[in-house]
Formats: sequence, structure tokens, C-alpha cells
Amino acid sequence: HLSWGGPMRFQLLRHATAVISMKGLNLLLDPMLSPKGTMGPIANAANQNRFPLVDLPLSETELQRVIGQLQGVLVTHVHRDHWDDRAKEILPKALPVICQAEDEGAMRQAGFSQVYPVHTKTDWQGVEIFRTGGQHGTGEIGKKMGIVSGYVLKAEGEPVLYVAGDTIWCPEVKEALQTYRPDAVVLYSGAATFLTGGPITMNADDVIAVCREIPSAKVIVIHMETLTHCLLTRAELQRRLDQEGLMGQVRIPKDGEVISL
Repeated sequence: HLSWGGPMRFQLLRHATAVISMKGLNLLLDPMLSPKGTMGPIANAANQNRFPLVDLPLSETELQRVIGQLQGVLVTHVHRDHWDDRAKEILPKALPVICQAEDEGAMRQAGFSQVYPVHTKTDWQGVEIFRTGGQHGTGEIGKKMGIVSGYVLKAEGEPVLYVAGDTIWCPEVKEALQTYRPDAVVLYSGAATFLTGGPITMNADDVIAVCREIPSAKVIVIHMETLTHCLLTRAELQRRLDQEGLMGQVRIPKDGEVISL
């Protein structure tokens, strides 16, 4: 049986935005900080509503408090549901930003002065951060989505955490699981889909494949119920995982929920 409740904390705020707390450090993951309904619709999605569909689970004061306690920001890629204009505006420009090498220029252009591009690995404040690959969809859509990364975070005395990023189940994810043998895995699900092509983030089958590949890891599933084209709901995913007998291995946090790893 997997034991939850260790020293590392993962607090989902909304979508892919979360606070990872380890080694006395607080890292903000993929900040999309815009209020509900303030971002224009997603091109080529079946639903043309504005997003985010829900507000952050924090008041403005609480958000400022969270930002004030950060030591860094970790960005998987710069699509606007992971790095929005509001994040660029309100995060302190001296806050270290860790990103894929391809996005270093965008971060500096946004005025951030401490940028740590991860080519394959970077050491930051006693945490080793390894870059992993992924596929943000298949075929033409996957090409259009561009380069995406995941990260593995390792520090002495802490669980090894793998944030897969915007990817489907693919050889790169399997390789990351085999190489790093993480204790905990964060998956971006929601089965995001456009009018053409297959999902560009994990669907229920993909989540199940990860669980089966590494039964020893705790799995946290996020990136749901915030964007109009993320069609897989928490309830539907939970139903599938229940059928597969995997709910002991998986947590599907609500917005604002804290999980101890």
C-alpha cells in the first residue's frame, strides 16, 4: 500500500498551477493567474467560451501572500494556460524562473532577470532539476503545439517528483519513468482536444498506462475542468480509475487542495 503524507507538499491552485514545497522551498508551477473568464477563447476548439472557467481558489490578498512566500517559478512551456499575461505582470521580476531552454528568451523579454534554462539538467538551491521530453499531441496538431517539457525534481531526503507536463502517454514519458523511477508523478490530463486530431494532453487511458508502468509511484492528476477544450472531467476519470482498481495510487485534487507526498 502506498503511504501518502510525507514531507513534500503539492497544492493545486487551478489547472496546471500549483505550489510545490520541498527542502524549505516553494516553487510555483505553471502560473495562470488570470481571473475567471478574462482570457479569449481557444482557437479551433468546439466550445468558444472565454476561460478560465473557474476562479483561483484564493482571494487577491491570499494570492499575494503565496507569491510573497515563493523562492522560484517552474514553467513547463509558455502556452498561455501555463504562463499568462497576469503572471508576467504580478510575479516579482527578480524571482528565479526555471524553464525549458527554448523559452529563456521569452522569460527575459517579459523582464525576469534570474532565468534558469534547463537543457538537460540544472542545479537550483540544492534541488537537481532534470528535463524530460513529451509529445503535446500527435501528427499535425502535435507539431503545431511545439516543444514541451516535463521535469524531475530530486533533493536529498525528499521524494523524487516527476511533473510530466503537457504530453500524452508516449515513449518519452515511459523513458522518464524508467530512468528516474519517481516516487510521485504529476500528470496533466483533461484530454484537451481541438476540432481535429486526437487529445493533446492525457486521457483516462494514458493515466491508467502511467499507473500500470510504475505501480510504486503516487500519481496526482491535474489540468482539468478549467479550459473549454479539456473534456475529461474529474468525475469521469475517477470512475475509470475505480473500475481499474487504481484509486489507491491516484489523487485527483480539487482546486486549492494540498497533498502531502
